[in-house]
Amino acid sequence: MSVIEDVEAILRTAADADASDVHLSVGATPRMRVRGKLAEMDFPRLSPADTLDILVNLMNDVQRERFEEKGEFDMACSFAGNIRCRVSAYKQMGNVSLAFRLISPHVPSLESLSAPEAVAGLCAERSGLVLVAGPVGSGKTTTLAAIADHINKNREAHIITLERPVEYLHIHDKSVVDQREIGLDSESYAMALRAALREDPDVILAGELEDADTVCAALDAVEAGCLVFTAVAVTGANGALEYLLHKFPAALQQQIRNRLAGVLQAVVVQRRSPENHGISYEVLQVTAQNRAELRGVRTGKV
Repeated sequence: MSVIEDVEAILRTAADADASDVHLSVGATPRMRVRGKLAEMDFPRLSPADTLDILVNLMNDVQRERFEEKGEFDMACSFAGNIRCRVSAYKQMGNVSLAFRLISPHVPSLESLSAPEAVAGLCAERSGLVLVAGPVGSGKTTTLAAIADHINKNREAHIITLERPVEYLHIHDKSVVDQREIGLDSESYAMALRAALREDPDVILAGELEDADTVCAALDAVEAGCLVFTAVAVTGANGALEYLLHKFPAALQQQIRNRLAGVLQAVVVQRRSPENHGISYEVLQVTAQNRAELRGVRTGKV
């Protein structure tokens, strides 16, 4: 068997077991995470040459160069059997390790995620900023994919997604969906957001706002009339706003408060629900009072 066929066999076994993740590390047998628990798989222990061969066969020259520069690299890959994964490759003790997150071949719907109707209502807005907040691993990427899918199926719009990497694949429906991978199709989120304004977008979904420049570019897009959804890796609405504000020096924070107060539509707060292994949501829609408070408060909670 080829290296890729070996990987496909491991991933097929994991998919059949309804696993969420697969780990390939030197000196260990492949492991898969099933319902939160890590389980050993019936495959041989991996050598340094094994994981290096997998890496070389998965990455192109540009990706391998960036991996060598930084010591880690995230990408998305498709395999035989309708299997798609997000792959996080990283170095440990001089060797290569890989973590595979299995992605459903079907884009999830808001209904399948049990998202409240208010989330679907936000998809109908013509402009504004919507923050999807939740801790790392809470499913924000899945929620953004479901939002894009809902708009795609219900509105005639030009949707641009900015992702690192591209995970779920959308098929054009009522909308046209262009998916841009940061690091491959554009150098950064900020550059992609600014370029999007020349691409006649109706809706932009950005995987993250990584710095002050990116936040400003997102606000520029909203003020130009776009509907922008973005993920924020925090646990609550106040935390989401403070996360954005703290990317700016104190002298500029009031200006950013004023801009946010003018465009923020809602904060969708989500977390993993251990009871049903799904996602629970709370939608906090911005009121006129919230906007006044956001403009008027300079310190403390938003």
